[in-house]
Amino acid sequence: MGEGKNLVGVDIGTSSIKVCQLKESRKGYGLVRLGYSDLAPQTIVEGQVMDSGAVIEALQRIFRDSKIRQKEVSLGVSGQSVIIRKITVPRMTAQELEEQIHWEAEQHIPFDIKDVQVDYQVLRERPEASQMDLLLVAAKKDQINDYAQIVREAKLKPVIVDIDAFSIQNLFELSRGLPADQTVALINVGASLASLNIVANGVSAFTREIANGGNVITEEIQKQLSVPVEQAEAYKTGGVGDGGMIPQQVVQVIDAVADSIAAEIQRSLDFFMATSGEAEIARIFVTGGTANLTSLGQAIERRSRVPVEVWAPTERITVDAKEVDRNLLQNKAAQLAVALGLSMRKSKEQRS
Repeated sequence: MGEGKNLVGVDIGTSSIKVCQLKESRKGYGLVRLGYSDLAPQTIVEGQVMDSGAVIEALQRIFRDSKIRQKEVSLGVSGQSVIIRKITVPRMTAQELEEQIHWEAEQHIPFDIKDVQVDYQVLRERPEASQMDLLLVAAKKDQINDYAQIVREAKLKPVIVDIDAFSIQNLFELSRGLPADQTVALINVGASLASLNIVANGVSAFTREIANGGNVITEEIQKQLSVPVEQAEAYKTGGVGDGGMIPQQVVQVIDAVADSIAAEIQRSLDFFMATSGEAEIARIFVTGGTANLTSLGQAIERRSRVPVEVWAPTERITVDAKEVDRNLLQNKAAQLAVALGLSMRKSKEQRS
């Protein structure tokens, strides 16, 4: 649980930075500030910052233009440098677990334990078997330190580093609740990654990131139609060409790439169902900028044979501050799940 004021959520993604500031009241959460900036291609590649100056400048501009005075922020990390595992260990006290966790982590994490930051949460104790289930999380210190240093150079103060998939889960729990007797899948499809988080009986049971997202669609349109990247992006998002129509070939490309993303997601769903012993997935919720493409949800539903719903991250967030740009919010709402989830975090938190 958390105390103190909400932190400013900063989501540094492959193609853009999203910043949200929430204020909690008895009525719920209200969005009081919103900032957004596109990033040039190759600024961030596979989670690694290639041009720190551009990211620092973008952060400073967002905070200045959005009139965000608070400096304490919550950051998200994702990608190949993050490992999440559900593990079973012998039942022990909280102090024993604190002492043992690095040894347990070494058995399950394919990185040198000295190179990662380890955290965990007890999911369930099973006295009858003298065991307990843990959610084990490890993130490479290099990526955490790089992002934290960039934020500091932007004159901000990093307080919490969270995992993108869990930030989305926290926001989804606020919006819809987590069913205690069902299994649901939360999928966030961004520019370069699709993150999958399967929540069974109210707790995360399986996470995986798929190195595929909206950029692949843009690149394929660009290649097949021989158009500049800006035109390819416009076609993808529904912008029209010179003749006032989207070429039929664009629709075919979007359908084909959406199906390939859905196929990779389905392989992860199949792996989960074959190895977890959990109940069948009852519903799939899709969010992220690429979720706006109707063909993606249709392809996932067709392959999984599970009902798919596009979930709007802002559905339970009120907007009553005139400082929030309504047009920006409307255009970018689907991309805000991570930033909103991060901004639910508090300046003082304790392990539950």
